[in-house]
Amino acid sequence: MLTTVTQTLIKPFARDRFLHILLLLGVVLSLFQPEKIVQFPQFVDWSTIVTLIGLLMLTKGVEVSGYFDFVGRKMINTISNERYLALFLVCAAALLSTFMTNDVALFIVIPLTITLKKLSTLPVTRLIIFEALAVNAGSLLTPIGNPQNILLWNKSGLSFLAFIAQMAPLALVSLLALLVVTWLSFPATTLKRLKNNQGYPYQKRLLFSCLAMYVIFIGCVDAGVAVYGLLAVLLCFLLLGRQVLLRIDWPLIVVFIAMFIDVRLIVGLGPIQGAVDQIGQLSSMGVYALGIALSQVISNVPATILMINYVPANALLAYSVNAGGFGLAIGSLANLIALRMANDRKIWLTFHYYAFPFLALSGLAGWALLKLI
Repeated sequence: MLTTVTQTLIKPFARDRFLHILLLLGVVLSLFQPEKIVQFPQFVDWSTIVTLIGLLMLTKGVEVSGYFDFVGRKMINTISNERYLALFLVCAAALLSTFMTNDVALFIVIPLTITLKKLSTLPVTRLIIFEALAVNAGSLLTPIGNPQNILLWNKSGLSFLAFIAQMAPLALVSLLALLVVTWLSFPATTLKRLKNNQGYPYQKRLLFSCLAMYVIFIGCVDAGVAVYGLLAVLLCFLLLGRQVLLRIDWPLIVVFIAMFIDVRLIVGLGPIQGAVDQIGQLSSMGVYALGIALSQVISNVPATILMINYVPANALLAYSVNAGGFGLAIGSLANLIALRMANDRKIWLTFHYYAFPFLALSGLAGWALLKLI
């Protein structure tokens, strides 16, 4: 039993190439800044890590309860057309991300989508890519849709509705383009249901416990006591479903921690620090291009945290870092979450086939729209 548990926890770490790259990069960067090793704990945004762990636990709990299988069968019976089902899930992902953060939307939509793979011939890998693009496009609309917008909204002094009005043009262009591409990428054919999709009852006790704990956890996060919420969630699963804790993507947590540390080490390099000090001297086009470029290298949330110290939290910065969420997978942490949850190595290459055109579209459209605002 102990050996099985150990293998279940260790194997994902051993197979995670992206994590290995981040750790190796951290070691190399530390050789140039050994004095900063003791500061590693300070580099990590632990509130984000605690929130992520709690959401991973709760989402996995709902998945283990079998409820996603139940809902998936209902969806297949209601929407049997591949194109319409894809459009429905893409729209659901975009809508959820406008009033939840984009990662929370993914934690709801992707496990459900993966369940559909067991029930039908739906091309799930391609659909998950479109859902990742959808949460990036949908979340940029509101101040609470993603972490960078929360920061920009607080610094901008805009009202909630004024911020939405500012971001609406780019969100509208991105979402319309995504819906068109979704329509073209999924045929209007009837889904073939697999023979082994006989329904079975879900574990209501585990499901309702997860839902109750979700409310408690989100309340604790909002109150600034996320750690206590996480402890409550952990206690719940120790009592009701210990198998949930074994099936969580623990390497993803380490990936986020490593990213926080690596970004701070990269910015701390002498030549880079000197270049960072010149950000405030850039032209509008330079700021816009830099926001997109930095997002591709260090992700759009760290890019926002860095640039907001040198330029105003206005539409120029907001459009650049949100457009930068497309393109490379690292452009948005939501991309990384979606691709890892898919658990398919081939998805990483396929994702960029769609993501780079959206980066070009949103980047060019954003700059053109800024001229009209």
